Amino acid sequence: MLGALLADLAAMPGLEVVATTDPRSRLRVPPGVEVVPLPPTRILTTLRRLIRAADAVWLIAPETDGILARLAALVEAEGRRLLGPGAAAIRRAADKAALRRRLAAAGVAAPPARMLPRAWDPRAIAADLEYPVVVKPWRGAGCGGVGLARDPAEFARAVALARSEGAGRLLVQPLLPGVAASVSLIGDGSRAFALAVNAQHIRVGLPFAYDGGATPLKHPQAARAVECALAAYRALPGLIGYVGMDVVLTEAGPVITDVNPRLTTAYLGVRAALDVNIAALALDACVGRLPSPPGPPRRRVRFTADGRVTCEEAL
Repeated sequence: MLGALLADLAAMPGLEVVATTDPRSRLRVPPGVEVVPLPPTRILTTLRRLIRAADAVWLIAPETDGILARLAALVEAEGRRLLGPGAAAIRRAADKAALRRRLAAAGVAAPPARMLPRAWDPRAIAADLEYPVVVKPWRGAGCGGVGLARDPAEFARAVALARSEGAGRLLVQPLLPGVAASVSLIGDGSRAFALAVNAQHIRVGLPFAYDGGATPLKHPQAARAVECALAAYRALPGLIGYVGMDVVLTEAGPVITDVNPRLTTAYLGVRAALDVNIAALALDACVGRLPSPPGPPRRRVRFTADGRVTCEEAL
Protein backbone atom coordinates (compact mmCIF):
# COMPACT_ATOMS: atom_id res chain seq x y z
CA MET A 1 0.00 0.00 0.00
CA LEU A 2 2.81 2.41 0.83
CA GLY A 3 4.58 1.54 -2.41
CA ALA A 4 1.41 2.19 -4.43
CA LEU A 5 0.86 5.54 -2.74
CA LEU A 6 4.47 6.59 -3.33
CA ALA A 7 4.19 5.65 -7.00
CA ASP A 8 1.10 7.85 -7.35
CA LEU A 9 2.68 10.77 -5.49
CA ALA A 10 5.92 10.50 -7.46
CA ALA A 11 3.94 10.70 -10.70
CA MET A 12 2.63 14.15 -9.74
CA PRO A 13 4.80 17.06 -10.93
CA GLY A 14 6.11 19.56 -8.41
CA LEU A 15 6.12 17.28 -5.36
CA GLU A 16 9.13 16.34 -3.26
CA VAL A 17 8.25 13.06 -1.56
CA VAL A 18 9.89 11.75 1.61
CA ALA A 19 8.81 8.38 3.05
CA THR A 20 9.61 6.82 6.40
CA THR A 21 10.20 3.08 6.66
CA ASP A 22 11.10 0.42 9.15
CA PRO A 23 14.90 -0.14 8.91
CA ARG A 24 14.19 -3.80 8.12
CA SER A 25 11.95 -2.91 5.17
CA ARG A 26 12.87 -3.77 1.60
CA LEU A 27 10.36 -1.35 0.12
CA ARG A 28 10.97 -0.49 -3.51
CA VAL A 29 10.38 3.18 -4.14
CA PRO A 30 10.09 5.17 -7.37
CA PRO A 31 13.02 7.31 -8.50
CA GLY A 32 13.20 10.65 -6.77
CA VAL A 33 11.53 9.50 -3.52
CA GLU A 34 13.70 9.98 -0.44
CA VAL A 35 13.46 7.17 2.12
CA VAL A 36 14.23 7.77 5.80
CA PRO A 37 14.44 4.69 8.05
CA LEU A 38 12.99 5.25 11.53
CA PRO A 39 15.58 4.19 14.15
CA PRO A 40 13.83 2.19 16.91
CA THR A 41 15.41 4.34 19.63
CA ARG A 42 14.70 7.72 17.98
CA ILE A 43 11.35 7.28 16.25
CA LEU A 44 9.60 10.29 17.79
CA THR A 45 12.60 12.60 17.38
CA THR A 46 13.00 11.62 13.72
CA LEU A 47 9.28 12.00 13.04
CA ARG A 48 9.18 15.48 14.57
CA ARG A 49 12.16 16.57 12.48
CA LEU A 50 10.60 15.29 9.27
CA ILE A 51 7.18 16.78 10.04
CA ARG A 52 8.72 20.21 10.68
CA ALA A 53 10.55 20.03 7.35
CA ALA A 54 7.42 19.08 5.39
CA ASP A 55 4.60 21.16 3.96
CA ALA A 56 2.08 18.33 4.38
CA VAL A 57 1.96 14.83 5.88
CA TRP A 58 0.06 11.74 4.69
CA LEU A 59 -0.22 9.20 7.51
CA ILE A 60 -0.45 5.44 7.03
CA ALA A 61 -1.12 3.87 10.41
CA PRO A 62 -3.83 1.81 12.15
CA GLU A 63 -6.43 3.19 14.55
CA THR A 64 -5.42 0.46 17.02
CA ASP A 65 -4.77 1.85 20.51
CA GLY A 66 -5.14 5.39 19.16
CA ILE A 67 -1.93 5.25 17.08
CA LEU A 68 -3.35 7.07 14.05
CA ALA A 69 -5.04 9.76 16.14
CA ARG A 70 -1.85 10.40 18.15
CA LEU A 71 0.20 10.79 14.99
CA ALA A 72 -2.38 13.17 13.54
CA ALA A 73 -2.27 15.22 16.75
CA LEU A 74 1.52 15.36 16.45
CA VAL A 75 1.28 16.77 12.92
CA GLU A 76 -1.34 19.30 14.04
CA ALA A 77 0.81 20.36 16.98
CA GLU A 78 3.64 21.13 14.56
CA GLY A 79 1.30 23.29 12.46
CA ARG A 80 1.54 21.18 9.33
CA ARG A 81 -1.25 20.18 6.92
CA LEU A 82 -2.63 16.68 7.19
CA LEU A 83 -3.46 14.92 3.95
CA GLY A 84 -6.27 13.10 5.66
CA PRO A 85 -8.59 13.50 8.66
CA GLY A 86 -7.51 15.39 11.75
CA ALA A 87 -7.13 13.81 15.17
CA ALA A 88 -10.67 14.67 16.32
CA ALA A 89 -12.28 13.15 13.20
CA ILE A 90 -10.12 10.03 13.53
CA ARG A 91 -11.19 9.58 17.16
CA ARG A 92 -14.87 9.90 16.21
CA ALA A 93 -14.52 7.26 13.50
CA ALA A 94 -12.32 4.93 15.58
CA ASP A 95 -14.61 4.89 18.64
CA LYS A 96 -16.64 1.89 17.55
CA ALA A 97 -19.17 2.17 20.38
CA ALA A 98 -19.95 5.86 19.86
CA LEU A 99 -19.84 5.38 16.08
CA ARG A 100 -22.94 3.21 16.20
CA ARG A 101 -24.87 5.88 18.09
CA ARG A 102 -23.81 8.61 15.65
CA LEU A 103 -24.78 6.57 12.64
CA ALA A 104 -28.10 5.51 14.13
CA ALA A 105 -28.92 9.15 14.94
CA ALA A 106 -28.35 9.96 11.25
CA GLY A 107 -30.59 7.12 10.10
CA VAL A 108 -27.69 4.95 8.93
CA ALA A 109 -27.98 1.22 9.59
CA ALA A 110 -25.29 -0.01 11.98
CA PRO A 111 -25.09 -3.22 14.02
CA PRO A 112 -25.94 -3.10 17.74
CA ALA A 113 -22.87 -3.18 19.95
CA ARG A 114 -22.29 -3.93 23.61
CA MET A 115 -19.30 -2.37 25.32
CA LEU A 116 -17.85 -4.74 27.86
CA PRO A 117 -16.88 -3.31 31.28
CA ARG A 118 -13.23 -2.66 32.00
CA ALA A 119 -13.23 -5.19 34.85
CA TRP A 120 -15.42 -8.20 34.15
CA ASP A 121 -15.58 -11.96 34.07
CA PRO A 122 -16.20 -13.42 30.57
CA ARG A 123 -17.99 -16.39 32.13
CA ALA A 124 -20.52 -14.13 33.83
CA ILE A 125 -21.40 -12.34 30.58
CA ALA A 126 -21.26 -15.34 28.24
CA ALA A 127 -24.50 -16.83 29.53
CA ASP A 128 -26.47 -13.67 28.62
CA LEU A 129 -25.42 -13.48 24.96
CA GLU A 130 -27.32 -14.59 21.87
CA TYR A 131 -24.84 -16.47 19.72
CA PRO A 132 -23.10 -16.22 17.32
CA VAL A 133 -21.35 -13.00 18.30
CA VAL A 134 -18.24 -11.14 17.17
CA VAL A 135 -15.73 -9.90 19.75
CA LYS A 136 -13.53 -7.02 18.63
CA PRO A 137 -11.32 -4.28 20.11
CA TRP A 138 -13.09 -1.00 20.91
CA ARG A 139 -10.44 0.74 18.80
CA GLY A 140 -8.87 -1.48 16.20
CA ALA A 141 -8.09 -1.90 12.52
CA GLY A 142 -8.61 -4.69 10.04
CA CYS A 143 -9.25 -8.07 11.60
CA GLY A 144 -6.70 -7.65 14.38
CA GLY A 145 -8.04 -9.14 17.61
CA VAL A 146 -11.44 -9.97 16.05
CA GLY A 147 -12.99 -13.37 16.70
CA LEU A 148 -16.24 -15.29 16.27
CA ALA A 149 -17.90 -16.99 19.25
CA ARG A 150 -20.73 -19.49 18.85
CA ASP A 151 -20.97 -20.54 22.49
CA PRO A 152 -19.66 -19.51 25.94
CA ALA A 153 -16.45 -21.51 25.55
CA GLU A 154 -15.61 -19.78 22.26
CA PHE A 155 -16.55 -16.45 23.79
CA ALA A 156 -13.88 -16.91 26.46
CA ARG A 157 -11.34 -17.81 23.75
CA ALA A 158 -12.33 -14.80 21.64
CA VAL A 159 -11.82 -12.51 24.64
CA ALA A 160 -8.42 -14.07 25.29
CA LEU A 161 -7.51 -13.59 21.62
CA ALA A 162 -8.40 -9.89 21.71
CA ARG A 163 -6.46 -9.40 24.92
CA SER A 164 -3.43 -11.20 23.46
CA GLU A 165 -3.45 -8.62 20.64
CA GLY A 166 -3.11 -5.87 23.22
CA ALA A 167 -6.73 -4.71 22.97
CA GLY A 168 -8.06 -2.67 25.86
CA ARG A 169 -11.83 -2.43 26.05
CA LEU A 170 -13.85 -4.79 23.91
CA LEU A 171 -17.10 -4.73 21.92
CA VAL A 172 -19.52 -7.57 21.33
CA GLN A 173 -21.76 -7.53 18.24
CA PRO A 174 -24.07 -10.01 16.57
CA LEU A 175 -22.66 -11.75 13.52
CA LEU A 176 -24.33 -10.20 10.47
CA PRO A 177 -25.10 -12.68 7.68
CA GLY A 178 -24.44 -11.18 4.28
CA VAL A 179 -21.75 -10.13 1.80
CA ALA A 180 -18.74 -8.29 3.22
CA ALA A 181 -17.88 -5.22 1.18
CA SER A 182 -16.32 -1.78 1.38
CA VAL A 183 -16.87 1.57 -0.30
CA SER A 184 -13.86 3.73 -1.16
CA LEU A 185 -14.62 7.46 -0.91
CA ILE A 186 -12.91 10.76 -1.64
CA GLY A 187 -14.14 13.68 0.47
CA ASP A 188 -13.33 17.26 1.43
CA GLY A 189 -14.72 17.04 4.97
CA SER A 190 -18.35 17.73 4.12
CA ARG A 191 -18.89 16.39 0.58
CA ALA A 192 -17.74 13.11 -0.91
CA PHE A 193 -18.09 10.75 -3.85
CA ALA A 194 -17.55 7.02 -4.20
CA LEU A 195 -14.67 5.61 -6.19
CA ALA A 196 -15.81 1.99 -6.08
CA VAL A 197 -17.66 -0.69 -4.17
CA ASN A 198 -15.28 -3.53 -3.33
CA ALA A 199 -15.71 -7.14 -2.28
CA GLN A 200 -13.93 -8.06 0.94
CA HIS A 201 -12.54 -11.56 1.32
CA ILE A 202 -12.76 -12.27 5.04
CA ARG A 203 -12.43 -15.67 6.69
CA VAL A 204 -14.82 -15.64 9.62
CA GLY A 205 -13.61 -17.61 12.60
CA LEU A 206 -11.47 -17.47 15.71
CA PRO A 207 -9.64 -15.35 14.66
CA PHE A 208 -11.00 -13.48 11.63
CA ALA A 209 -8.57 -13.14 8.72
CA TYR A 210 -8.55 -10.57 5.93
CA ASP A 211 -7.36 -11.98 2.59
CA GLY A 212 -7.86 -8.93 0.35
CA GLY A 213 -10.72 -8.46 -2.08
CA ALA A 214 -11.88 -7.58 -5.56
CA THR A 215 -13.23 -4.49 -7.27
CA PRO A 216 -15.70 -3.52 -8.54
CA LEU A 217 -18.24 -5.65 -6.67
CA LYS A 218 -21.14 -6.82 -8.79
CA HIS A 219 -24.11 -7.01 -6.41
CA PRO A 220 -27.76 -5.89 -6.52
CA GLN A 221 -27.13 -3.71 -3.46
CA ALA A 222 -24.00 -1.98 -4.75
CA ALA A 223 -25.77 1.33 -5.42
CA ARG A 224 -27.48 1.19 -2.02
CA ALA A 225 -24.09 0.54 -0.42
CA VAL A 226 -22.82 3.80 -1.92
CA GLU A 227 -25.86 5.70 -0.61
CA CYS A 228 -25.34 4.22 2.85
CA ALA A 229 -21.61 5.05 2.85
CA LEU A 230 -22.25 8.65 1.80
CA ALA A 231 -24.89 9.05 4.52
CA ALA A 232 -22.38 7.74 7.07
CA TYR A 233 -19.79 10.16 5.71
CA ARG A 234 -22.15 13.12 6.22
CA ALA A 235 -22.75 12.00 9.81
CA LEU A 236 -19.02 12.22 10.58
CA PRO A 237 -17.70 15.69 9.71
CA GLY A 238 -14.00 16.16 9.09
CA LEU A 239 -13.24 13.00 7.11
CA ILE A 240 -10.89 14.37 4.48
CA GLY A 241 -9.13 12.68 1.57
CA TYR A 242 -9.39 8.92 1.07
CA VAL A 243 -11.83 7.13 3.41
CA GLY A 244 -12.97 3.50 3.49
CA MET A 245 -16.38 2.39 4.70
CA ASP A 246 -16.85 -1.28 5.64
CA VAL A 247 -20.34 -2.58 4.98
CA VAL A 248 -22.24 -5.86 5.12
CA LEU A 249 -24.89 -6.35 2.45
CA THR A 250 -27.64 -8.13 4.37
CA GLU A 251 -31.09 -9.25 3.23
CA ALA A 252 -32.50 -6.11 4.89
CA GLY A 253 -30.00 -3.83 3.15
CA PRO A 254 -26.49 -2.42 3.67
CA VAL A 255 -25.18 -2.05 7.23
CA ILE A 256 -22.09 0.06 8.00
CA THR A 257 -19.78 -1.90 10.30
CA ASP A 258 -16.64 0.27 10.39
CA VAL A 259 -15.35 3.62 9.17
CA ASN A 260 -11.67 3.72 8.21
CA PRO A 261 -10.31 7.31 8.32
CA ARG A 262 -7.21 6.38 6.34
CA LEU A 263 -5.85 4.59 3.32
CA THR A 264 -7.09 0.99 3.09
CA THR A 265 -5.84 -2.07 1.25
CA ALA A 266 -8.62 -1.57 -1.33
CA TYR A 267 -6.58 1.40 -2.60
CA LEU A 268 -4.42 -1.14 -4.43
CA GLY A 269 -7.32 -2.56 -6.38
CA VAL A 270 -9.26 0.64 -6.94
CA ARG A 271 -6.32 2.50 -8.50
CA ALA A 272 -5.75 -0.38 -10.91
CA ALA A 273 -9.45 -0.75 -11.74
CA LEU A 274 -10.02 2.95 -12.40
CA ASP A 275 -6.63 3.62 -13.97
CA VAL A 276 -6.48 7.09 -12.40
CA ASN A 277 -4.16 8.71 -9.87
CA ILE A 278 -6.25 8.42 -6.72
CA ALA A 279 -3.60 10.20 -4.64
CA ALA A 280 -4.04 13.26 -6.86
CA LEU A 281 -7.82 13.18 -6.29
CA ALA A 282 -7.30 12.89 -2.54
CA LEU A 283 -4.79 15.77 -2.50
CA ASP A 284 -7.26 18.06 -4.25
CA ALA A 285 -9.94 17.14 -1.72
CA CYS A 286 -7.57 17.76 1.18
CA VAL A 287 -6.97 21.35 0.07
CA GLY A 288 -10.69 22.02 -0.34
CA ARG A 289 -11.04 21.35 -4.07
CA LEU A 290 -13.29 18.31 -4.33
CA PRO A 291 -12.47 16.94 -7.80
CA SER A 292 -14.93 15.51 -10.29
CA PRO A 293 -15.53 11.78 -9.80
CA PRO A 294 -13.60 9.59 -12.23
CA GLY A 295 -15.48 7.41 -14.66
CA PRO A 296 -16.55 3.84 -13.96
CA PRO A 297 -13.95 1.10 -13.46
CA ARG A 298 -12.20 -0.04 -16.63
CA ARG A 299 -11.35 -3.50 -15.43
CA ARG A 300 -12.06 -6.00 -12.66
CA VAL A 301 -9.17 -6.39 -10.25
CA ARG A 302 -8.31 -8.76 -7.42
CA PHE A 303 -5.94 -7.73 -4.65
CA THR A 304 -4.45 -9.57 -1.70
CA ALA A 305 -3.69 -8.47 1.83
CA ASP A 306 0.06 -8.70 1.09
CA GLY A 307 -0.17 -6.32 -1.88
CA ARG A 308 -0.50 -8.50 -4.99
CA VAL A 309 -2.79 -7.11 -7.69
CA THR A 310 -4.25 -9.12 -10.58
CA CYS A 311 -6.27 -7.61 -13.43
CA GLU A 312 -8.88 -10.21 -14.36
CA GLU A 313 -10.99 -8.73 -17.15
CA ALA A 314 -11.81 -5.50 -18.98
CA LEU A 315 -15.23 -3.98 -18.34
